Amino acid sequence: MTEARESAGHGGRAHTRYTPGRPCWVSLMVHGMAATQAFYGELFGWEFRPGPDQLGPYVRALLDGREVAGIGLLPPDRHLPIAWTPYLASHDADLTAETVRLCGGTIGVGPLDAGSAGRLAIGSDPSGAVFGVWQAAAHLGTGLGGVPGTPVWNELRTFETANVAKFYETLFGYEVERAEAGAEAAATGAGGPTAGA
Repeated sequence: MTEARESAGHGGRAHTRYTPGRPCWVSLMVHGMAATQAFYGELFGWEFRPGPDQLGPYVRALLDGREVAGIGLLPPDRHLPIAWTPYLASHDADLTAETVRLCGGTIGVGPLDAGSAGRLAIGSDPSGAVFGVWQAAAHLGTGLGGVPGTPVWNELRTFETANVAKFYETLFGYEVERAEAGAEAAATGAGGPTAGA
């Protein structure tokens, strides 16, 4: 199955379903929701509406009425880094999580249901890079792409290129294309470029 797209106007793309392994969502976990919303609202023109709160306070950022990202509140007693987490599409979050473990990665959260929105897991690859797995139900993922204020590129910098490339090749069928000796590599999946490394 390839990523289905329909016109969103203004040069953007509205997504209806993502192929497994494709970046489909991105969440930012923060300590200050109000300041973060004010910053991204001013920077990208995002508006916000409440999202599922199974893991604590969470909002979905919208651009032109379409969901483009999520922002959640970190627990005040946890001194975790503030970071964006990309979510990769899956038809079966449980199977993907098990494959992550079998390929040398770890699963730190889930798999668990996010209400009627879908099912998720959060894990890391063998080098420790964190990513999410998203099995869509009511929430398909990012609803708009290809315009300013939307996610456009996911990149992983690692010292363990060969090991990590093998992990993502096995997990999602990525193909790694090296640009030139010592240069960046790009991962491609069904439907075209997926990420850079």
